[in-house]
Amino acid sequence: MQYSFFQRWFPHPFVSVLVGISWIMLAQSLEVGSLVMALILAIAIPRLIRPFVERTPDIHWLPSFKLFLVVLWDIVISNLRVAKLVLGPTDKLQPKWFRVPLETKHEQVNTLLAMIITTTPGTVTAGIDQDRGDILVHALSTEDVDEEIHLIKARYEKPLMEIFDVQTGDVA
Repeated sequence: MQYSFFQRWFPHPFVSVLVGISWIMLAQSLEVGSLVMALILAIAIPRLIRPFVERTPDIHWLPSFKLFLVVLWDIVISNLRVAKLVLGPTDKLQPKWFRVPLETKHEQVNTLLAMIITTTPGTVTAGIDQDRGDILVHALSTEDVDEEIHLIKARYEKPLMEIFDVQTGDVA
């Protein structure tokens, strides 16, 4: 495959930016030596991982940023709810297992959906079943499983499908 100059030196531009910024934060310095090292690492690491990582898919950045804020907010609120549940009377806990049906077989969408569910306190994914087309979820406490499923699909799955420009039923 023929790569352009930019693609050859920066095969994963987002990873390059993350590596460079991470180095500067770890070094806690904006001196010339730290900036040069950040640039070297930002070029070298993505080039080293190129054989192992396929090209990053094209995504829509505005919906990505919006989803990031939604997930961050949900994590904060869920932490407060879980603390209240755990520190309060345990007889109010209503743990449940339920399946969230998936709209697509797109691997990135479904994997990120499972990761978001897992990072939100009070819920844990047990696995993605691509053949069945669902994700098994355990909720620490929920009164209405259908409402939980609706929230997961509306707050996370729909934006993920928009980010990756995926339609219902798409496979990747």
